[in-house]
Amino acid sequence: MEPRIMKNKRLAEHDTSWSRRLFLQGAGVAMSLPWLESLSVFAKAQSLPGEGASSYPRRFAALFMANGVNPHHFWAKAGESGLELGKSLEPLAPYTAKMNYISGLFNKNATGVGIHPGQTGNLLSGASLQKGATLRGGISMDQVLAERLGHQTIQPSLVLGCEQPVTGYHETNFSMAYGSHISWQNESSPVPMEVYPSLAFDSLFENKGGMRHLSILDRVREQTQDLTRRVSRADQAKLDEYFTSVREVEKRIESQRRLKDKADVSWIKRPQDRFVMERPENGLPEDIREHMRLMCDILALAFQTDKTRVATLLLCRDISGLFYPFLDARNAHHSASHHDESDEFERITRYYIGQLAYLASRLDAMPEGEGTVLDHSCLIWISNMWSGSKHDSTKVPLITLGGLDGSLETGRVLDYLDDSDEQRKLCSFYLSIMDRMGVSLETFGDADTRLKGI
Repeated sequence: MEPRIMKNKRLAEHDTSWSRRLFLQGAGVAMSLPWLESLSVFAKAQSLPGEGASSYPRRFAALFMANGVNPHHFWAKAGESGLELGKSLEPLAPYTAKMNYISGLFNKNATGVGIHPGQTGNLLSGASLQKGATLRGGISMDQVLAERLGHQTIQPSLVLGCEQPVTGYHETNFSMAYGSHISWQNESSPVPMEVYPSLAFDSLFENKGGMRHLSILDRVREQTQDLTRRVSRADQAKLDEYFTSVREVEKRIESQRRLKDKADVSWIKRPQDRFVMERPENGLPEDIREHMRLMCDILALAFQTDKTRVATLLLCRDISGLFYPFLDARNAHHSASHHDESDEFERITRYYIGQLAYLASRLDAMPEGEGTVLDHSCLIWISNMWSGSKHDSTKVPLITLGGLDGSLETGRVLDYLDDSDEQRKLCSFYLSIMDRMGVSLETFGDADTRLKGI
């Protein structure tokens, strides 16, 4: 059986490369494949214009942790044998040659407006936020990329979260929606954020209907076997790694589904106890460690298969209520951030850096040409403030991982803190990254120049 090439009318009208997207299709599922050099449908891509120096897609993802970092241990400096890292950045030690530590950038419109939501809702846009009942800010840079590049992929972007949004208003009169979302499709609407791993997984593989409880790989087994016989040995190894990753995530998702089904039954049988079933009932993993790993795995699979090239992952929202008993942390996230110089908050900071390292490890294990998916990507890790105890957003912590197919120099420490405000705008950094993604704008947010040194 031939692997089936799926076509989408809207995409085909805008992007001739859609005709080379390869899928395996089974009952109720369409499974996109990673880039396979040995198949002619991919080899033809070498001559296609508009994708940079090589045929490999460039990807961008932003990971967000709220409420700052431990300021004493969040540092990097250039050493004789490469970057030296502070304690909180130690999980990134295997990737020092592929990372940049960027210090001193800020959003002017996130300063002088009060604490929390007004420092968060414009983190990826640089827009001025409006207080009161009407949301008004600006489109975030990931959604600019999605608008300009989204026709090249099945999904324009992937917007994931590990903590539910909250409603209402903060004491500063900013809507809590600003603190719950970093991805905004326009000045008044956040992009709906998927917090359920099972639904994100189903969306990734177009897993539909009542058959979603069946194994995706089982439904495409015959095509998988035929395809494996047709590709090169190198591509066979790539497919094996990919299918193994899918199976691992699928098993973990199925475990979460069983817990949800069990909770649903309990909900029906014991209505007087419904208030204690809230968290199991909504399908979120009980362990935040598993939740974050699942979302990172889903993001990695989306990039590997070119399902999307743009993603955001909100690991926790502003004023987060997450607890970390596995870190020997007694306080919830927000409370712990008010003691940001403590050992407790250092452990929390290091844990969140570990999520970036984990995602990088997944992408770096995916061969793509002479490099890896990570080499063709740019991951950023960012928070909405430097100090949680002072609510200081006059600079924000920022790390990049990946070289965007060689267009972004890595292995550096870049410090802009002593530069003028005009020369250390976060939106100037975004303009520089968007340039390398193939989207060139004259202005974005509060910036009209690129960040020097990037």
